[in-house]
Amino acid sequence: MRIRIDRELCSGHGRCFSLAPEVFDHDDDGFSILKHETITPELDAAARRGAGSCPEQAITLEHD
Repeated sequence: MRIRIDRELCSGHGRCFSLAPEVFDHDDDGFSILKHETITPELDAAARRGAGSCPEQAITLEHD
């Protein structure tokens, strides 16, 4: 699975990196960035948790 963040939609709430720090981080301005673009099975639940927490739906999960 691959994951993307739409930087134009992200408002920097920080929910994704608060709930799934193993997948998401933040930049110097507080906006979400990815630690991994390809999600391994071990990170699947965390990626879904972080994506599901985004109020702007700026995070997209794409199945290979």
